[in-house]
Amino acid sequence: MSALVAKVSKKELNSNHDGADETSEKEQQEAIEHIDEVQNEIDRLNEQASEEILKIEQKYNKLHQPFFQKRLELIAKIPNFWVTTFFNHPQVSALLGEEDEEALHYLTRVEVTEFEDIKSGADELGEVIKDDIWPNPLQYYLLPDMDDEEGEGEEDDDDDEEEEGLEDTDEEGDEDEGEEDEDDDEGEEGKEDEGEDD
Repeated sequence: MSALVAKVSKKELNSNHDGADETSEKEQQEAIEHIDEVQNEIDRLNEQASEEILKIEQKYNKLHQPFFQKRLELIAKIPNFWVTTFFNHPQVSALLGEEDEEALHYLTRVEVTEFEDIKSGADELGEVIKDDIWPNPLQYYLLPDMDDEEGEGEEDDDDDEEEEGLEDTDEEGDEDEGEEDEDDDEGEEGKEDEGEDD
């Protein structure tokens, strides 16, 4: 509100150039300051009321839970309840298509959970949706584009560098291949032993 006081005082100074109006300006300034104080008290009262309302809402949300549970059990006895409900709703049905109808046939349960801290409920709801409802089991990795294989001489230089890097890995891989050959020999010996038993 102090910004309002500053704006009013600037307007008053620009519009009134008479010295006689200075006393009325001071009275107006004091009145505006008192209005600001009263508004701050009103804001404090509104904050207290909001906190008390939240406490009452939390209390009744807990009291509603058994009834919601009973309603869910009764709804479960009605086949295609949710698809029928959504397609008979005047606003929601306008947003739904045939694909949605097919998907809604698989919807068997809709449950709303009220958070104890109603103020931060939206943040928590976002986390629930992200983590619990739609987990992403797919892991993916970004690879460089392979479309650049054709082209200019600069890329050929890069290919030579890549080939050198591949040679290094091949040398390391040769050691591993030797070990694999030993394992393969054992496997072949095992096959020969099996043939002798027959």
